[in-house]
Amino acid sequence: MDALILQILNGLDKGSAYALIALGLTLIFGTLGVVNFAHGALFMLGAFCAVTLNRILTLSHTVVDESRTDFLGNPMKVDVPYLFDIVGPDTGAKLIEWSVPLSILFAIPVMILIGVVMERGLIKHFYKRPHADQILVTFGLAIVLQEVVKYFYGANPIPTPAPSAFSGSFDFGVLLGFDPYVIIYPYWRLVYFAFAMVVIAAVFAFLQFSTFGMVVRAGMADRETVGLLGINIDRRFTIMFGIAAAVAGLAGVMYTPINPPNYHMGMDFLVLSFVVVVVGGMGSLPGAVLAGFLLGILESLASMGWVIDLIPGINQIIIYLVAIVVLLTRPRGLMGRKGVMED
Repeated sequence: MDALILQILNGLDKGSAYALIALGLTLIFGTLGVVNFAHGALFMLGAFCAVTLNRILTLSHTVVDESRTDFLGNPMKVDVPYLFDIVGPDTGAKLIEWSVPLSILFAIPVMILIGVVMERGLIKHFYKRPHADQILVTFGLAIVLQEVVKYFYGANPIPTPAPSAFSGSFDFGVLLGFDPYVIIYPYWRLVYFAFAMVVIAAVFAFLQFSTFGMVVRAGMADRETVGLLGINIDRRFTIMFGIAAAVAGLAGVMYTPINPPNYHMGMDFLVLSFVVVVVGGMGSLPGAVLAGFLLGILESLASMGWVIDLIPGINQIIIYLVAIVVLLTRPRGLMGRKGVMED
């Protein structure tokens, strides 16, 4: 039972990342009808927003520290962040320690700008082109973006730790009546799950209750009629592309303490996120979220030792097996709209 609970927690953690990325993908497909294979790169760029802010905060200059000496008795030269000169050592150290959560404020405008530029500069020219053309051009863009990141940041993963306040683990065993230390789970992974739920709820609330969101939903259902009412639906869809990029970016920002950012992390999530979207139903936002958590939990359960012993390699293919079964029995996906991607 304790192993089962732990794997479910792992599944919710993985599912959070899958759901956030798939949510952004579905927003783009539902509004613009574009199959965006560069969406994984947006997840990667969000992670490197956290890396960039950390490097900005730790920019330093060399000073001579008279209180410290080397083995020859000479005063030591130490690097002191410029931030310490601006806000003081204590406050500066706290800001650096909390650089990952602070990166949320940095990543939102950056990712929205990247999304808008991407849509206006490239994607808009492929609206009426076949989906195969859209896949090729966005996949090519993803490769370009990852090579740019590789050039500036290198090929090695860059550790970006969470604040020390979240460095420990929560004892679920005591909470659920088990012995202490039977089920322990890292605090930051719980934070990531809670953060994902907040972002998902915010996106759904924005689309459901705001005037802007209602117009967007109407445009997703019948773009031509909304345009005939005198509403510039294209501009709203461009903004939604920026919001979708921000959602993917935020998923990447908060994932950095779990998986140190590297230039190919977007590709690692890309295929899985598209499987999630297809299983949930192309164009269905609730379906993307449901499928994200469902497949995350199934993948974690398939990673249990006795399951792998029974069916070797099942943890590597379980998501694709589920996708095959779902699409054979329900071609639209779990919650897909009729007629979407069925022609």
